[in-house]
Amino acid sequence: MSTLSSSATTAGPRPAAGARPRFSPGKAVAWIYVVVVLVVTIFPFYWILRTAFSNNVALPTDPSSLLPVDFTVGAFKRALGLASTAEAQSQGGSGASLDTALYLRNSIVYATVQTALVVFFSAMAAYAFSRLRWKGRDAVFTVLLCALMVPGILTLLPNFVLVRNLGLMDSFAGLILPGALFSAFNVFFLRQFMLGLSTEIEEAAIVDGASRMRIFFKITLPMTAAPIATLSLLTFINTWNDYFWPLLVTNGEHARPLTLALGVFKQSSPQAAPDWAGLMAATLIAALPMLVLFMVFGRRIVNSIGFTGLK
Repeated sequence: MSTLSSSATTAGPRPAAGARPRFSPGKAVAWIYVVVVLVVTIFPFYWILRTAFSNNVALPTDPSSLLPVDFTVGAFKRALGLASTAEAQSQGGSGASLDTALYLRNSIVYATVQTALVVFFSAMAAYAFSRLRWKGRDAVFTVLLCALMVPGILTLLPNFVLVRNLGLMDSFAGLILPGALFSAFNVFFLRQFMLGLSTEIEEAAIVDGASRMRIFFKITLPMTAAPIATLSLLTFINTWNDYFWPLLVTNGEHARPLTLALGVFKQSSPQAAPDWAGLMAATLIAALPMLVLFMVFGRRIVNSIGFTGLK
């Protein structure tokens, strides 16, 4: 009884139901910080949308307007190749044709195939490092971890020379192969997860005569579906947004992804001012698949980023 009385005394009176929370300077600073971060994050997207719906000729007349200047959807028509050359130039466009469907197909092929290959080979390597026992396994894995310390920019030139010597320039093979066979982070991520899996099921399968390949495909892969989905999403997003490597190895339209093709609006303009409206419209079209992906798998992506510790 004395304990209960003491607890009730120290806890103090409870706030009445429906009472408004007390204002504090700390909460005010926190709300101001959240609002500032939201504005800084969302405003660039709004500005892209405002520019995309503006007339490129009228844009310089009111550059600080928060609303679209001379509202039009002509920029989207130019980005999708639906406007004629005369119509595009009358609205401040370059008149250059942009085969959005072709570039969109290239981006889908590039991101999908690279994601499938790198996740599959990373899962096989992770299985070998976590479940198989072979001489030098730990030493090889240590060397693999060292690859995590190498900045990706340092491997661009050797990969470029290799792709050029193999005659794979301006092809999907040249785009995909250098990054499809090896990812130190993916191997490390999946290995750590597989080390935590129970070995009893695999041992029972071995007793029943199952081969290692059958165990990998029938038991291990299904049990690692969650981390594989995580890596697939993150790899697909990174590959879709990749710009520098496609810029090095693609010269023509055959394998050029959509992110690289956006420069057509700015670089091929015969006029003095770039087609900012068309460029922003094309940027929105390029970002649309990622926005849909994030809306569908948003919770999983956020959880994945938190689980992997990425920032």
